Amino acid sequence: MQPKPNIVHLPVYQPGKPIEEVKRELNLQNVTKLASNENPFGCSPKVKEALLTEMENMSLYPDGGAVELTAVLAEHLGVGTNQLLFGAGSDDVILMIARAYFVQGDETVMSYHTFPQYKHNAEIENAISIEVPLKDDTHDLQGMLARITEKTKAVWICNPNNPTGTYNTHAELKAFLDAVSPKVLVILDEAYAEYNMYEDYPDGLALLKQYPNLVLLRTFSKIYGLAALRIGYAIAHPDVIHTINLVREPFNTTRFSQAAAIAAIKDQTYVEQCREANRTGMQYLTGQFDRLGLPYIPSNGNFIMVDVKRPADQVFDALLRKGYIIRGGHKLGFPTKIRVTVGSQEQNKGFIAALEQVLAEVAVSA
Repeated sequence: MQPKPNIVHLPVYQPGKPIEEVKRELNLQNVTKLASNENPFGCSPKVKEALLTEMENMSLYPDGGAVELTAVLAEHLGVGTNQLLFGAGSDDVILMIARAYFVQGDETVMSYHTFPQYKHNAEIENAISIEVPLKDDTHDLQGMLARITEKTKAVWICNPNNPTGTYNTHAELKAFLDAVSPKVLVILDEAYAEYNMYEDYPDGLALLKQYPNLVLLRTFSKIYGLAALRIGYAIAHPDVIHTINLVREPFNTTRFSQAAAIAAIKDQTYVEQCREANRTGMQYLTGQFDRLGLPYIPSNGNFIMVDVKRPADQVFDALLRKGYIIRGGHKLGFPTKIRVTVGSQEQNKGFIAALEQVLAEVAVSA
């Protein structure tokens, strides 16, 4: 049987290596994963309580409309219940946007390098991806604006950007939105927004009130610590949400993910604790990189990209043998850089100790 011809060239998404696989392959007892930007502190204890209660309902289908979760999140964000849509992770929402809006020949603009699922899902729908190189490791909004044509259906902005951790400011984004046709969707992926540490970071919810073509993507996988349960969401104008909902599969989020998300939203004290711990961890890592003379890209997420001045694949392999899973820049378009998640302080210190050993073992790139 022949597959669709436009998908045969697509790469399969490669997540960070699982801990269990590394233990088995390398015969290691202790492995620390700092590759997928997960919350090292896990989820709120209130989430675990909610999941235990939900165990009693395992035989029941979930609420297809996520009514209770929608109400709780709408109140927390200060938006209407008709402005929210949930998916099995924000990547599911990306898929739905592409499915709802793109037809063959449409163009969509994004950065290079950024989260690969924008391009992946666009090409599944036979849309043409226009990739604009980063400028100073950040989205080049003016360069992206220049590539918009009458064929452009959507623009993707990952803010903070994955994998670089950089961000565009509120003023920059507002100027961009002012210049973009209201017929073009602007999808602002804010997966790491809750980790923000800067006053000039965009207020996406405020911008949404002014620009009905803006779509915000957020997730419970990062600071909320629910990556295993797969739940993310879009915030947008009711008309946009209605359109995306037309292609949403029924029961696309589970009873467990909905219950967990409700409990997570209600524990903002825990979120603040995780944000502060991440800030402390980031300060430690950047201080150590300074000490080691390793340039890094200042990050506004829970991860950081550092130039190890050596082949990234070799550093990745050497760290793996020491029990640390990170993201090698050789897979992301950065041949001498690695991306590392900010862990607990114990994990951060262990990673730095392992990295120092690796730096002594691997030769500097010519």
